[in-house]
Amino acid sequence: MVKYFIIPIIVLLVLITIAFLFRRKHISEINKLEHEKMQIQNKPIFEEMMKVKQLNMTGETEEKFERWRNEWTEVVDVHMPAIDSLLFDAEDLVDRFRFKKATAAEKEIQEKIRQCDKRKNEILQELNELIGSEEKNRIEIENLREQYRLARKTILAHQHSFGMAVGPLEKELESFTPKFEEYEELTLNGNYLLAREIVISLTAKGERLSMLINEIPTLLTELQNKMPASIRELRNGIKEMEDQSYNLAHLDLLKQLDEIEEGIGEQLSRLAELDIETVRNNVMEMNDRMDAFYDSLENEVNAKHYVDYHFTDIEASLEAIIQLTRETSDEAVYVQQSYRLDEKEAKLPQSGLKKLEVIQSRHETLKMMMEEDGTAYSYLQAELKSIADELEEIAEEQESLANRMKNLRIDENNVRNKLNDLARELQNADRKLQKGNIPGIPDEMDARLEEAEEQLYLVSQSLQEVPLNMTVAESYLANAEAAVKDVNAKVDELLENVMLIERIIQYGNRYRASNPEMHERLLDAEESFMQFRYTKALEEAATAVEAIEPGAMKRIEEMLKEQV
Repeated sequence: MVKYFIIPIIVLLVLITIAFLFRRKHISEINKLEHEKMQIQNKPIFEEMMKVKQLNMTGETEEKFERWRNEWTEVVDVHMPAIDSLLFDAEDLVDRFRFKKATAAEKEIQEKIRQCDKRKNEILQELNELIGSEEKNRIEIENLREQYRLARKTILAHQHSFGMAVGPLEKELESFTPKFEEYEELTLNGNYLLAREIVISLTAKGERLSMLINEIPTLLTELQNKMPASIRELRNGIKEMEDQSYNLAHLDLLKQLDEIEEGIGEQLSRLAELDIETVRNNVMEMNDRMDAFYDSLENEVNAKHYVDYHFTDIEASLEAIIQLTRETSDEAVYVQQSYRLDEKEAKLPQSGLKKLEVIQSRHETLKMMMEEDGTAYSYLQAELKSIADELEEIAEEQESLANRMKNLRIDENNVRNKLNDLARELQNADRKLQKGNIPGIPDEMDARLEEAEEQLYLVSQSLQEVPLNMTVAESYLANAEAAVKDVNAKVDELLENVMLIERIIQYGNRYRASNPEMHERLLDAEESFMQFRYTKALEEAATAVEAIEPGAMKRIEEMLKEQV
């Protein structure tokens, strides 16, 4: 019976505990909201607004002040009491454990506090903006007035430095005066934010005016002095070079210089209109063009030096390479009586001579152009360099072919010597087999020996051909080398296996008397051995010994190595 009373009591206690925990949570939330409300309410907004009293309380400033005061009065006198009432109701709901309604009330309080805080921040921001505008305006307008005075003084003192731009610059200066007056009027009427816009506008105008005053004299000097001087220098340079037989017609420099001179007048007109960005870009472009003219003239001078210095050398190279190619052609005819050249190599001398005929014709034309003094040196240089490059290519081809032909006799002797060496190696391998004290030579080994002999025969036959094709001979020689190498390796392997078989059988003889099975298996190995089936004999003997004495093969191989 007792347990029926205890369980409800426990459940009741749990519910009461949960209820009090929820109550504590809501009381904590209400206290937090109360603290947030007090922070907004205690903010000295009215004291901050009193700072505006230092300004001219007319116009825009007065309107803003009244609006701010009314809005904050509404926050303090209307919204704050409403929040207090909601906080009281929320506390009552919590005390009565009506948590759902308490949560709704807390959310409503939180939203009202957020709105009051937002309005507070907006008022402070607008207030700081107004006061800050007044302070910035005072500092910056003084700087602008000083900048204006310096600009006027500079223009009056150095009118000659500004040329036809003096009038437009003075008009720019005059445009400042009504703006200064408008600023004073707005400030007097308390319209500080509108006055701020005037200051920003005047700052941009002041920066442009400073840029004009700084850049116009430089651009004017460039257009009136430096560029005309460069044009005169270029004209004089062109005349001097033409007097020295330089042909510059292809550069068309005089026409382009005329265009630049016309452009100077246009830029001066634009400068008088204060279109400084366009003038700056055009002056830069015209200077780049004149720099290119200087480069072109310098290229012609360098080209003349190249032609004067290299023409004779290239002419001598042409004669030398023609002679080399003719000699290579004669040598090729002679060599082909004994040796076969591939089609491409055989055509190289005649192909080179045809190319040289064309180059010789071009060279003669070039020589005539130089004598007539009617061709630009840059063209002569380019053509001369092209001829030099082609001559170098032809010379490399002919020298390579000449070296190849010289080496053919050496290559033939090398093949013959190597053939003799391989024949001796094959004989030695055969002699090894004959002296190897073995029952006989397996068919497979005979086949390998015959294959090697066949390859040597092919090399020998290829050397008998006339004309001799060294490519084919060297290919056969490579096959013969591989075949002889294989024979040598197989002969050594066979002889080693024979020795190993004999040692294994000798080692196994000790077990024959006591082990009939061992005796039979060794008889099989001996029979295979006498039939020249050495690989099978080795396998049978080794298996027999390992079966009766594991590890015996390793010991036998080690003993054989020591003996060898």
